[in-house]
Amino acid sequence: MEQLTDLKAILHSKRANIYYLEKCRVMQKDGRVLYLTEAKEEKQYWNIPIANTTVILLGTGTSITQAAARMLASAGVLIGFCGGGGTPLLMGNEIEWLTPQSEYRPTEYVQGWLSFWFDAQKRLEVAKQFQHGRIDYLRRIWGKDKDLKTEGFDSGDEDIAGALANCAAKIDNAKNVTELLVGEAQLTKSLYKAAVKRTQLGDFSRNAESVDDANIFLNHGNYLAYGLGATTLWVLGIPHGFAVMHGKTRRGALVFDVADLVKDTLILPWAFISAKEKTTEQEFRQQILQKFTEHKALDFMFDTVKDIALQGDKA
Repeated sequence: MEQLTDLKAILHSKRANIYYLEKCRVMQKDGRVLYLTEAKEEKQYWNIPIANTTVILLGTGTSITQAAARMLASAGVLIGFCGGGGTPLLMGNEIEWLTPQSEYRPTEYVQGWLSFWFDAQKRLEVAKQFQHGRIDYLRRIWGKDKDLKTEGFDSGDEDIAGALANCAAKIDNAKNVTELLVGEAQLTKSLYKAAVKRTQLGDFSRNAESVDDANIFLNHGNYLAYGLGATTLWVLGIPHGFAVMHGKTRRGALVFDVADLVKDTLILPWAFISAKEKTTEQEFRQQILQKFTEHKALDFMFDTVKDIALQGDKA
């Protein structure tokens, strides 16, 4: 069996894999974590490279053995329980994620985070940093991604550049988190409009309950981003409840804050492009995971959260 140190050899920010599994059994066999699928005539085993995996989402019709859960925990892999298509996350024992427990995670990040969190004004300034980081990331990625440019998504385009500039100004002038949330919603609405124009999908209305492809892909992709956000916070030792944007009473809200850093940039355009091209959910998921890796989404989340936490009382 692999040694514990071997399993953690790959930094979380450099890991490439997120798994969504359904209708299978996850188990430990011969020192490896496998998932078993049952075809009509035979059973098939598939290996999960846990040392290079950040998150496993267990969908409908899945089960996991205690031995597999223990081995995943040893490798620092988060387990999320979800419904069909990766959404929504299910609450079990009042948690969204089954996180590997370790009392030896770093302390400087949570201490730095708490040094500003109880001050409403400092918390607002950090929320603004999150929003500016989100916009800067979108400008940078949409300005260089050749695949997106081929589909008409370019941060230099007049409508997109204007929406980003308008949102940046509102961030600077916001007097409270409510105003920040309004500006965020307006930007996302503008980006939806730009995406509809480029993919010619007709009338689109964002509704998590809708069954059209664009909404389904948005839901699916967002939960992949939530997995990265949850991983970032767990590794850095920051509890999910200390949010800066989504409110102090929403459980796990900081996961949503961190995921928002990349959602508009990577999930939104590919949800619309995939809907236009009538791709399957599996093809969409592979496209998103490829873009997560290509544009170092997890690195960006880690760097943003670490920089803010370490600035501590300067926030």
